Amino acid sequence: MANSLKKLLGLAALTAVGGGIAYLKRRQLIAQLLKLPPPVNEVAREPGVAITMPDGVTLKADVYHPLGLATAPTILTRTPYNRKSINQFFATLFAERGFNVVSQDVRGRFGSDGRFEPYVHEAADGEATLAWIAEQPWSNGRIGMWGQSYVGFVQWAAASTGTPHLHAMLPAITQSNLGGPNDHGFMWLDRTLRWILLLDAMMDRSLSAWEKMGLSYYAPEQNKRVSAGWNHLPLATADAAVLGHSQDFYQIWAQHYAPDDPYWQAVDLRRKVPQIGVPMHLVAGWYDIFLRGQLADYAALRQAGHEPYLTIGPWTHMAFPGMLAAVREGLAWFSAKLKGDAGAIRPYPVQIYLQGANKWLGYESWPPPAEQEAAFYLQPLGELSTDEPPTDAPPDQYRYDPADPTPNLGGALLSTEAGPVDNRPLEARPDVLTYTTEPLTAPLTVIGHVRLRLFVRSSLEFTDFYGRLCDVWEDGRSLNVCDGLFRIQPGRGEPQPDGSLLIEVDMTATAYQFQPGHRLRLQVSSGAHPRISRNLGTGDPVMHGTAMHAANQTIYHDSDHPSALILPLT
Repeated sequence: MANSLKKLLGLAALTAVGGGIAYLKRRQLIAQLLKLPPPVNEVAREPGVAITMPDGVTLKADVYHPLGLATAPTILTRTPYNRKSINQFFATLFAERGFNVVSQDVRGRFGSDGRFEPYVHEAADGEATLAWIAEQPWSNGRIGMWGQSYVGFVQWAAASTGTPHLHAMLPAITQSNLGGPNDHGFMWLDRTLRWILLLDAMMDRSLSAWEKMGLSYYAPEQNKRVSAGWNHLPLATADAAVLGHSQDFYQIWAQHYAPDDPYWQAVDLRRKVPQIGVPMHLVAGWYDIFLRGQLADYAALRQAGHEPYLTIGPWTHMAFPGMLAAVREGLAWFSAKLKGDAGAIRPYPVQIYLQGANKWLGYESWPPPAEQEAAFYLQPLGELSTDEPPTDAPPDQYRYDPADPTPNLGGALLSTEAGPVDNRPLEARPDVLTYTTEPLTAPLTVIGHVRLRLFVRSSLEFTDFYGRLCDVWEDGRSLNVCDGLFRIQPGRGEPQPDGSLLIEVDMTATAYQFQPGHRLRLQVSSGAHPRISRNLGTGDPVMHGTAMHAANQTIYHDSDHPSALILPLT
């Protein structure tokens, strides 16, 4: 990660706004290195432009102008991460190719006045900023929004207002419901703690630039701080454990801990997605924290009759290649939708990276039609196969103790430790069951949504079951592909006549080709700590519970209880 940061800072320096022959050479070098179309304009930056919101609060922005153009289409980015940091790099890349760029600090962050309360003001502030851009003499009236993560969410927020001033969007590694507890009742603990640390460190004047960088983006440095919050109870005060002081907006979240709380309903934009007709290109990553939500947004748009584009690459949330992909796709998308260059975009609306085969595939829509849905049944002795399970197969059992929670390794994290990693240390634990196929004799290609059907029993009414699909290489490495968790509480799951419970775990989606000689492995456990807040076994509100109960778990896999991993094969 340190090398990636140095490379990124070096590229940003090369792209610094300026003029003359030396600048022209730097621009051309950057385009070659990043595989971008050649730059056509020098850039002038107008710093610290004040934009007043309807309630009188002033937000600051830097405006980048492509020299030689009296008017041009405009790209708006709104960020809580400092408009003067890496955003200068991205803004310059777009401005060099004929776009005005307005890079704005969101309310309460860096140069902007007001109080930062995540998600709450982004719709109104985004709408007002778009209206301001439309009135500027350098704007030709065509405006797009671009950005990743929170900078992607603010696009959804602005679009949800129905503003007439937004004509194209490229929300990358994000989703329309970014904040709050999820519908299943657990908390994405690790990413929440890392995010509040990142936000705090970026504005801590006592830290050096490198210290800020480390606490914002580099997992080993972050872990020194966030680890204090992983096992802290109640989670309502985990902010103080990590930061050394309470965080105002985190305390508001602790008060509004239920998913159906009006506070969260006001910033949950999922119900508005079908009404958003702005041309949209979604850029996602197979190991991104928002993949599940982003695919749901895509499906909602398609169901409403819209025609969004979708790109899914082999990226994590923090990966620089994913950021560059968003730039490349953004340049093409905005050239088509804001400049009228229809030939700028690719022919296939959906482009996904097939992991394992290491190639890109194009489709008309997602998910592509599967040739078959194959059930891989859990078998005795830890086997996994397409044979139906025997009648008398005994169940498997384990004990889950939230005081010693099953840990997480890799996967979708807001961390440089995200992605595929060797899961063998995890699989050696007594609270993790594994089921493994024989070595493959031919490639096996899985493209689509992966599901896990389990027949289970627990000693507790409140507990979790977690599934993870891994690719076991010939040297024994077990690399995670996709996963998911089902939180059991009264009324969830399908009760069976014998007292067991049938559940279906959504293990997200993937595009992965398992190679000959490799094996498929399914993990079954009851946690992924601290990625997902541990289930304390009590049913207490997730942010306020402190008591813990261990659970005795049973997994059935016989002919009457055909537990199976369901894979879409192509």
